[in-house]
Amino acid sequence: MESAFAGEVVIKGVTSNGRPFRPSDWAERLAGVASCVGCDNRLNFSVNVRPVTRDGVRCVVVNRALEREDARLFRFLLDFAKQNDLAVCEGRQSERP
Repeated sequence: MESAFAGEVVIKGVTSNGRPFRPSDWAERLAGVASCVGCDNRLNFSVNVRPVTRDGVRCVVVNRALEREDARLFRFLLDFAKQNDLAVCEGRQSERP
């Protein structure tokens, strides 16, 4: 089976002037737009949009495959970052072994 991995974009919870983005749970809230509730009544984040902590900073990792699967959601996430002056950088460009 071929992988859908096409690289990642990371939205960091830091503004252009270096301040932390608030509220502190923003990453979980943003990733929640692509999540679902499982049979166990627990929130399951999408493999394409997930909250992480990188070097002590809350971030949202967006798989570029989402751009093909749901272009509107992909654009929404990047627009959110732009409107809130959040740093966006490239993430991994190859899958983890």
